[in-house]
Amino acid sequence: MKRRNFLKISALASSALFIPGFVCKIGESENAKKLYTDGKKLVIIQLSGGNDGLNTCIPFQNDIYYKLRPSLHVKANEVLAVGSEMGFNPALAALQGLYDQGDIGILNSVGYPNPDRSHFRSMDIWHTGSASNEYWDTGWLGRYLDASCSGCVNPHTVLEIGEGLSLAVKGKENKGLAAKDIAQLKRSTTNPYLHTLTEAHKQAAESASSINDLDYLYKTMVETEASAEYLFKQSKIYKSKQTYPVNKLSKSLKTIAELICSGCDTSVYYASLPGFDTHVRQKGQQDRLLKMYADSVAAFVKDLKQNNQWDNTLVMTFSEFGRRVKQNASGGTDHGTANSLFLMGGKLKKAGFINAAPNLSDLSKGDLKHQVDFRQVYATILEDWLGAKSESILQSRFDKLGFI
Repeated sequence: MKRRNFLKISALASSALFIPGFVCKIGESENAKKLYTDGKKLVIIQLSGGNDGLNTCIPFQNDIYYKLRPSLHVKANEVLAVGSEMGFNPALAALQGLYDQGDIGILNSVGYPNPDRSHFRSMDIWHTGSASNEYWDTGWLGRYLDASCSGCVNPHTVLEIGEGLSLAVKGKENKGLAAKDIAQLKRSTTNPYLHTLTEAHKQAAESASSINDLDYLYKTMVETEASAEYLFKQSKIYKSKQTYPVNKLSKSLKTIAELICSGCDTSVYYASLPGFDTHVRQKGQQDRLLKMYADSVAAFVKDLKQNNQWDNTLVMTFSEFGRRVKQNASGGTDHGTANSLFLMGGKLKKAGFINAAPNLSDLSKGDLKHQVDFRQVYATILEDWLGAKSESILQSRFDKLGFI
């Protein structure tokens, strides 16, 4: 390669170092198209670290719960008794109204066979939709894009509000887009060095060994810049007047609400709240995080309802695993297995506690046995909300649960 061409490409590569993990390829078809989901939006909230489901949705009528958690339990008279056997942690008070209105469904004991207690491995399993003895490099939503959005050119079809892109939204051919801040995304893609790409691409054509990589980089940058421009314009259309709490999740959900209410053509949104690895002094930390989650979601739902978008939106909240049933000696809980999973939306066919309470008298080495395979949840969402064929995406057939 000529020295002049090398310097130009090197300058471009150097500027790319300042671009965060949102620079991800999605689709390269000449006949680009958009994903059609009949206006439906899916919002996924990940509680990272392994939220303690038993102190979130509490079996307050079960003596075993109090016996195995002598100091960590939530007192029965403090539980928000939204069901006859199960109730909410009082930190979730902001969600009680939504529960009463039929906008919340809870699945108990969601997990998978032969569970893994490693944060990273279990999250990979949840992100990919694999069995615990399988290792996949694509995510369930990424494969959904591959199957349903062939030729889509917009990375923002799936948008993750954060600094990096989760495995869940990475497919073989298509990937989502990650952005912590829409305005920052726009500023990053308008880096003046990036605009030298087209000229560098043409001049580097002399070097056959570099063409493929440069083509890929060129298309990635062009697609990302186009999505950044589109999202930035959409973010100006609707500015929420709803009062949101001041925290990271709330900021993410406010951004998502503004994009949904602006008519943005993003179909899937992804947000996360970390900090749930509560081995020591769990109560204060979990209560604080649960209140943060509940207050943020309540504001988000109110925002969507005021703009007639709630019926078109489905929210799923999950964590990579639950905690052990018995408290540890440090006032916390260690890594467990099955967990509660929240579903929210204006069109739920099943609300309240959808299945039986966790069976605390039939444990596996001190852990809950799963009643529901998490891939059944995915199959239901893929087919009944996103209109996709779940069997090819999940690479196996899972019975649907009928909650939407």
